[in-house]
Amino acid sequence: MTVMDMYISDFETRTRPRHKTQEQAAWDIAATVVDPEIPVLSIADLGILRDVEVTETGKVSVTITPTYSGCPAMDAIRDDLKTAFTKEGYTGVDVDLVLSPAWSTDWMTDAGKQKLQEYGIAPPTGMSDAARHAGPIRLTMAVKCPQCASLNTKELTRFGSTSCKALYVCQDCKEPFDYFKVL
Repeated sequence: MTVMDMYISDFETRTRPRHKTQEQAAWDIAATVVDPEIPVLSIADLGILRDVEVTETGKVSVTITPTYSGCPAMDAIRDDLKTAFTKEGYTGVDVDLVLSPAWSTDWMTDAGKQKLQEYGIAPPTGMSDAARHAGPIRLTMAVKCPQCASLNTKELTRFGSTSCKALYVCQDCKEPFDYFKVL
């Protein structure tokens, strides 16, 4: 696996042909843009990079979905995408924000979840309601401490440093940490 392959969503990895098309090259450029709130994750790791198209005239259209509809990072991501493509010689770049279907933590790559863990943020565990079959019983899973790997953790507040994270504390090592919520 190459470094760039880590930035490609699971869907793209399964469906893209072995030779690199113009769209795939453009996808790779877009996939270098990092999330301004969690700079160890690319927008592809996070799963918010949905599509990249290149027209015959060389204009690029990028589709992104925010982690939630009021995410303040979208303006910065839009600007960073335009900058990344401009640096690569593209003159026309449109960034479209699409709210439907709503983003889910199921769209995060395994590499992205591993990067969160290494950065000190507990990655989402389990699947979102959208991905699982509805059942009569909903169980809460323990959140593993990214510092000492203990499952003896406690939620302090449902909203942490951003709306998509919750603040937890480890009862063993006593360290607070963010948990990227399953959405």
